[in-house]
Amino acid sequence: MSEPSPSSSSPIEPKKQGGFFSNLIFNIVLPVVIMTNLAGDDWLGPAWSIVVALAFPIAYGLYDLKLSGKVNVFSVLGIVSVILTGGISLLQLPAEYIAIKEAAIPAVIGLAVLITQKTSKPLVKLLILNDQLINWPKLNGVLEQKGKTEEFEKKVAVSSYIVASSFFLSSALNYILAKVILVSPPGSTAYTEELGRMTALSYPVIVIPSMIVLFIALFYLFSQIKKVTGEELEYFLAEQG
Repeated sequence: MSEPSPSSSSPIEPKKQGGFFSNLIFNIVLPVVIMTNLAGDDWLGPAWSIVVALAFPIAYGLYDLKLSGKVNVFSVLGIVSVILTGGISLLQLPAEYIAIKEAAIPAVIGLAVLITQKTSKPLVKLLILNDQLINWPKLNGVLEQKGKTEEFEKKVAVSSYIVASSFFLSSALNYILAKVILVSPPGSTAYTEELGRMTALSYPVIVIPSMIVLFIALFYLFSQIKKVTGEELEYFLAEQG
């Protein structure tokens, strides 16, 4: 999904990937239902409810990796995050470790966005302006022809700061959410239920605000493509098929 080399004459077959609702069900709905309803001693108990609940996002993540046909660093990070959550919970470590883990992963991605901005392949192009969306050979050709390559790279740099801010926002919200919700002793039924509530709240509290910031970055880049090249955005969209 990084910036592509000039494509051949044959069409590129799009990779299969999991759908939005499948992602929501396996990563949010099922884990939440299991941890909040089956954590009692008369059902699965605190430990086994965590194991069963987190097995769904891990299995779905591995299945999605298989469908995509290649390793995606963000899918891998998601799987690692789930495994760490399970490990910290089963070892009954203080909830502070969960809060730190929840904050660390988006913070690392945000730093990676800023660091890679100084390289030939900024991570922002992978996140919001990848080759499945934009025909980079065509865009680069027009930029070079009009002598606008350097000007556009400055616009990409601005979008990188916007994207990085979305991950830093997610990091802060993750930490706050974990600290506020996880208050019961680790290993208890109440703690497992709180872990389920934290998972449920992560979507409206964390994902939605972060996605709004990402869409702002995407809208900004789209507007700059038109402004810098003088061409309509549709001219540079990657062909699907």
